[in-house]
Amino acid sequence: MLSNSLVELDRAHLVHPVASYRGHEQAGVRVLKSAKGATVTDASGHQMLDGFAGLWCVNAGYGHESIVEAAARQMRELPYATGYFSLGSEPAIRLAAELAERTPGDLNHVYFTLGGSDAVDSTVRFIRYYYHSLGKPTKDQFISLEQGYHGSSTVGAGLTALPVFHAGFGMPLDWQHKIPTHYAYRNPVGTDPQAIIAASVKALRAKVEEIGAERVAAFYVEPIQGSGGVLVPPTGWMKAMRDVCTELDILFVADEVITGFGRTGPLFACSDDGIVPDLMTTAKGLTSGYVPMGAVFLSEKVYQTIADGAGPAAIGHGYTYSAHPVSAAVGLEVLRLYENGLLENGVKAGARLMAGLQSLSSHPLVGDVRGRGMLAAIELVVDKERKTPLPAAADPSRRIFDRAWNNGLVIRAFGNGVLGYAPPLCCTEAEIDAIVERTAKTLDQTLNDPDVRAALV
Repeated sequence: MLSNSLVELDRAHLVHPVASYRGHEQAGVRVLKSAKGATVTDASGHQMLDGFAGLWCVNAGYGHESIVEAAARQMRELPYATGYFSLGSEPAIRLAAELAERTPGDLNHVYFTLGGSDAVDSTVRFIRYYYHSLGKPTKDQFISLEQGYHGSSTVGAGLTALPVFHAGFGMPLDWQHKIPTHYAYRNPVGTDPQAIIAASVKALRAKVEEIGAERVAAFYVEPIQGSGGVLVPPTGWMKAMRDVCTELDILFVADEVITGFGRTGPLFACSDDGIVPDLMTTAKGLTSGYVPMGAVFLSEKVYQTIADGAGPAAIGHGYTYSAHPVSAAVGLEVLRLYENGLLENGVKAGARLMAGLQSLSSHPLVGDVRGRGMLAAIELVVDKERKTPLPAAADPSRRIFDRAWNNGLVIRAFGNGVLGYAPPLCCTEAEIDAIVERTAKTLDQTLNDPDVRAALV
């Protein structure tokens, strides 16, 4: 009765993110009840391995009592402290310092937000202020990658290049521009890494020339494009794009909201890419999803220019919950857990995950397996030679998600037939193997779909 009551209350009142409102009303909500480690349990008692860590965010896994205690302790002592009026709290100050020690290069200044979307939003404001401080207010055009994701705020949704975030919203805005993605599996230049890098460099240069270098403010990129289908660039791609931005006096913004905090192996993916961005955004794994928090990291150049430009005047950007002490206390404990074994385990588990998914390459529906660390994808096709996607009638985002759920596995099932994986870093070998086995079962069931069978070559 309780579960049925919740379903009806949800239908009547709760608006869900990125959902068909009518479709959700018809299908009803699945209520999650509890979670521990890498396992989540719904209200009916059905248990599943969470192969997607909530929404790419529960990197540490569920149920860490030390995180709960850190939050409870801080709530008892000081549940809220504003950052306005030059006030602050010890957890926020210590977390900023700890993170600054670990970020690449001179990303020494941290502005805390509530999540990834407002972190991206904040970078746009900081960048605009930066160029105003330099006396270049017309340097106000922004470039991002097709199939990139940079949040769902009004500004971020425009930098995002996924149709569902634009349709009906009047996005993107006229100062937001796109260049083609590196998408190796479906790149017009083929799969050769150097050719892909050269094509991206050429596209960025051409777009800058089209807009005018004196107008272009910044280039935004994810080290791995998450919501675009877990698209992994060739080794050296990030550095090549960073070098072009440096040469053309364009700020380089690395969006590590998904890739940060061990998701790809190291604490930050930019470390593996050998680059230092001008600004970097994080969220999700920052608190392992236990409480809301995001962060913007500013390089010395950006921070000092803004500070000097403002002089004694206040810089008019701030959020009520920026540097929230409870979120910061959680962030400190999560960071401790990462460095006390979770990052190391994530590297081992990630290697096992990639090997396990690669073992499915011979399946009739598997066209591509890609990823890095605990961030991976399988792209399904009905013709491997032509790379023909699953037919729309197969409705992969619903059918495959439902099948995996019933098989005891939570994954991200994209509408184009890509399956996304981002398990918690705490996964055991047995749990990784179970993720692969349950995926194989789900693929076999999908292979028997009449729509898929009819399209299969």
